Amino acid sequence: MHACTVARGFSQLRVLVIVLLLQALLARQAFSEEQLVEVVVAAPYLEMHTGPGRGYPVFHVVDRGETISVLKRRTDWFRVRTGKGKEGWVRRAEMEQTLTPAGDQTRFAEANIGDFSKRRWEAGVLAGDFEGADMITAYAGYAMTANFSAELSVSQVFGNYSDSVVGRVSLLAHPFPEWRLSPFFSLGTGIIYTDPNVTLVDELDRTEQIGSVGVGIRCYLTRRFLLRAEYRNSVIFQDKDDNQEINEWKAGFAFFF
Repeated sequence: MHACTVARGFSQLRVLVIVLLLQALLARQAFSEEQLVEVVVAAPYLEMHTGPGRGYPVFHVVDRGETISVLKRRTDWFRVRTGKGKEGWVRRAEMEQTLTPAGDQTRFAEANIGDFSKRRWEAGVLAGDFEGADMITAYAGYAMTANFSAELSVSQVFGNYSDSVVGRVSLLAHPFPEWRLSPFFSLGTGIIYTDPNVTLVDELDRTEQIGSVGVGIRCYLTRRFLLRAEYRNSVIFQDKDDNQEINEWKAGFAFFF
């Protein structure tokens, strides 16, 4: 009876999160049109990369005196367009060597809450409780849209009688990504590997499927850093006809880029 009740409750929560995820995907946000900022290259040249990172190759060089338009910013990288229509990414250090049309040195502010709401990648470390056992989680996530993201996480659980490793992939819905305190809802699935610490009768290493639904909140702190806390209700689908319900609480720090 208990297993049926847990499974039914999990199914209801899963349907609720699926509905929220669909609403996030279907939500349409209006973005105001902003006038593009134009700057003039003052250094001998300016290097344009294919993506926002040092690992992306340089594919074009802009000469001194040319004017470029700033299209968007991703932390310390700027997407720009040349007068001939070429688009690429430029480091902040190089952009700060450009001049305004009036001849003044260009200034760019540090990453702020506006960058937080437009983040693409996020990674962090969380610590918490896994049904009475200590747990540490490392995760990385990618935002497909402002309201919808995917995450991959690995957790180490330290129990009194056994240790476990949980690998999980999750889908997250962010109904209010522009808020400093931004709530989210999650739906995840994965596997849990359990290794007993003591010799018990009929107690062997085992690998089982785990599913979870959860709710959490992100709090933007400063620059690229944020605080994250979440609760998850998980079900371990055991080989025996007796599924196990787990409550998870965890919090920690993360950064975005």
